[in-house]
Amino acid sequence: MIAALFRTVLTYLTLLIATPIIAGSVVIAGVLGLKNRPGSVFDLAPRVWARIVLAAAGTRVVVHGGEHRLGSQHIFVGNHISWFDVFAMAAHLRWFKFVAKAELFRIPIFGPAMRYAGMIPIERTNQSRARASIDQAGVEIKRGASVILFPEGTRGRAYALRPFKKGAFVLAIETEAPIVPVAIHGTIEIQPKGAVLIRPGRIDMHFLPPIETVGVTYEDRNALAERARASIAECLRREYGVVSPG
Repeated sequence: MIAALFRTVLTYLTLLIATPIIAGSVVIAGVLGLKNRPGSVFDLAPRVWARIVLAAAGTRVVVHGGEHRLGSQHIFVGNHISWFDVFAMAAHLRWFKFVAKAELFRIPIFGPAMRYAGMIPIERTNQSRARASIDQAGVEIKRGASVILFPEGTRGRAYALRPFKKGAFVLAIETEAPIVPVAIHGTIEIQPKGAVLIRPGRIDMHFLPPIETVGVTYEDRNALAERARASIAECLRREYGVVSPG
């Protein structure tokens, strides 16, 4: 308990200090009109921020199948059970854009930084605006970036997978970008949904073989979503004994 309390205080203090500094640097770069490209502050800042937070939390990320994350213009889809899923993904990918809930973009300094970095807000309850977000993600992919989505839509309370929403897979079909399923385990033990306390621990992140989408049509979106979900579910079952409903 003492270790958890220490890590909790240290992590929140780190967020309080590091977030305005790193986000502020992104905002300044955006105002100055610096180019948003690989290796720029817009690429480096999210990764540095995530690694600082993970270090403060006493969290170690073990990457499996790292060869599947290499290259550009991928769509990474992962299971979502904790905010630490976000930190783990951000710390170990390059030149990416998150599709994230619109509420985050309303946070002072942090929200504008996300916009300047090219992150994509989505309002899940508004279908037309959600469609616009998918279109924006397509533009980022055509510019050479990868996109990260959590197709369950929001954080869950157990590792068993919930149904996948189809937006990520429509995006993949429209851009012909390969889908890389990502199975994440260990983040519930660090900070489950609704918890304040942060416990040090290990996150295992499995990058699974890409699913090609060239020649796949809109009518195949459900099958594509189920294929990605089945890939993650099988990894969680094989490695951790987690059984997801069909």
